[in-house]
Amino acid sequence: MTKTKQQQLDDIQEQIIKDKTCPELAAQATQLVFGAGSADADIVLIGEAPGKNEDLKGEPFVGAAGKFLNEMLAMIGLKREDIYITNIVKYRPPNNRDPLPDEKSAFLPFLQKQIAIIKPKLIVTLGRHSTDVLLPGLKISQVHGEPKRAHGQVFLPLFHPAAALYNGDLRQTLIDDFAKIPLILEKI
Repeated sequence: MTKTKQQQLDDIQEQIIKDKTCPELAAQATQLVFGAGSADADIVLIGEAPGKNEDLKGEPFVGAAGKFLNEMLAMIGLKREDIYITNIVKYRPPNNRDPLPDEKSAFLPFLQKQIAIIKPKLIVTLGRHSTDVLLPGLKISQVHGEPKRAHGQVFLPLFHPAAALYNGDLRQTLIDDFAKIPLILEKI
């Protein structure tokens, strides 16, 4: 019997726990925050790591940055159920510190498997960490809002929604860049 995409994603989630990926992070986190949304999504959004609210709820982007993300999705006629949202690192780093390079490396194979199962038309990297992992050498401040093709996949690097909450100047930039998503999907 062939497994559904969702069953395959569930298997990856179980594998992370079984393999004890990043045990130091896992030990201080409430739970694994794997991903949420449609396994058949055309768009996958990838952030850096769960924060406090995400760690408590077990779902990515549920805090203030998630509310802003929901607003931007609504602006382009989408809901969370239409897309798939995940992070590079699946456990909350202590005190919301940036994920460390070895933590990003440990979770990258699982992220690559998630992408391979979902087969999105467009991957939106949210912030410098996911952009750097998936499009090494590019600076988010220079390439945000510009679609990039790499490894047979189209990427759209964007500022992280949290950055726009802390820096009001980035808010409109992020909204403008986000508005390009439907146009980019049409061209793919």
